Amino acid sequence: MANNTYSKKVIEHFQNPHNYGKMKNPDGVGKVGNPICLLPHQRVHINSNLKEINKISKQDSVLSHDRKYNFVEKIIKRKYKGKILSLKNKLGTIDITPDHLVLAISVPNKLKFLRTKNKKKLIGSWYHAKDLKKGDIIFYPILKEEKDLKYLEIDIPKPKWDFKSKNLPEKVPLSFDLLRLFGYFLSEGNVQDKPCKTYISFSFNIKEKNLVEDVKKISRKLFGLDAIIRELPHRNTAVVSIYSARLARLFKQLFDNGAGRKSIPGFIMTLPIEKQKSLIYGLWKGDGYINLDRNGPRAGYSTISHILAQQIKVLLLRQKIAPSIYTEKEKKIKGVNHKKAYRIHVGQRDSLLRLCSILNVEYKPRSYVAEKAWFDDNYLYIPITEVKKKRYSGNVYNIEVQNSKSFTSEAFCLHNCGDVMHLYIKVEKGIIKDIKYETFGCVAAISTSSVVTDLAKGKTLQQALKIDSNKVVKSLGGLPEIKYHCSLLAVDALKKAIDDYLSKKKNEEKK
Repeated sequence: MANNTYSKKVIEHFQNPHNYGKMKNPDGVGKVGNPICLLPHQRVHINSNLKEINKISKQDSVLSHDRKYNFVEKIIKRKYKGKILSLKNKLGTIDITPDHLVLAISVPNKLKFLRTKNKKKLIGSWYHAKDLKKGDIIFYPILKEEKDLKYLEIDIPKPKWDFKSKNLPEKVPLSFDLLRLFGYFLSEGNVQDKPCKTYISFSFNIKEKNLVEDVKKISRKLFGLDAIIRELPHRNTAVVSIYSARLARLFKQLFDNGAGRKSIPGFIMTLPIEKQKSLIYGLWKGDGYINLDRNGPRAGYSTISHILAQQIKVLLLRQKIAPSIYTEKEKKIKGVNHKKAYRIHVGQRDSLLRLCSILNVEYKPRSYVAEKAWFDDNYLYIPITEVKKKRYSGNVYNIEVQNSKSFTSEAFCLHNCGDVMHLYIKVEKGIIKDIKYETFGCVAAISTSSVVTDLAKGKTLQQALKIDSNKVVKSLGGLPEIKYHCSLLAVDALKKAIDDYLSKKKNEEKK
């Protein structure tokens, strides 16, 4: 059997597990599992934002594999010394303990699986990081939550001493025009917040007259404000200014200020995807580019805000556009300091076609599609590009998540526990009359749990204690070598449940 190929029996038990569930008032319980964690600097998607795992709290909700936000129930911290795995794909990198479960597809080492159409037929599951290799496929969830808002309320009070600012409407339509303006601001806008002089300014290339006119038109249409345009030929720049202290403070409240701190508020991240196209349009026209003439057409976007880069990733995934994200280190070019930047590239043909459609750019591909990554309605499927091992000593962290038991980092979707099994037994006259289990784990962990309960049910305690990993593996028609430890986990859980029962019985007899 190939090292990563499952038998039909394994798949049957995984898809239709036997005796699954929690038992009320069990006579014996066996609990086994592997503690797993992340390094403290690893960021997790929370509440339409990101946060390092060591800074997450119970008030946060995390993006899970069910594509929803689920509340954090518990934060776990412990000391760790040993091997760490660094997994990388085109979305980013994760540093985790080897037993951490990752939502993935293990691709067999066979020629036919060099073709994406054959990879798509494989069954995905939770795999230990140590069992994954370069070329295996990661599931990355596409945010499902959606809530439309028709209007945006302007709840910025007018100061008593402000006699110059024009009155603004109490609310404005949260329209395609407004979202486009938001995109321009996130890319090219700034709030000038000075005493007695607070306003919004946008800086465009002097040739981008269509963008200048668009900002002017939206300002007049939605807020009744006339934008002021100044051209600065020596800087090749056109500056568009909207003089309204209240509007400037609203933009600052929504998006923060300063290129490195800008982010998108949560209510925009969950708008319908058709509306979000306008935001993407404004973002890309402001700070992005498209080059369809190069060998290998590509679009790109650059920002020095890490949060904004990750939020744009989420927006693109909702449009089924596969991005690649690269970090460009701080550097000095011709005496000019350049801050650390995050570059988003879109090069895959179908993704580039979708982006060009949003940007109203005509693109007629001259090449055949090459699908290294692909989408369905729920996930982006993207290959692992690198696996590295390193040593680590220090604190590691994990979180327990309500409902879904999973959370999403910048580049990978992770289970919040290792292979953890709870096995329950009911015993009558020395015979296991009923047995159930709960397992959080990979295909092999669930299948071995299912088989162990079949083998033990109806057996005497002595017979059940003779069940070993060889019997489990044989009953499943074999297991990949790298998954033998799962059969040991199931056997250990059974033995612990029996030991627990015998211990309780012994204590009762002493009373």
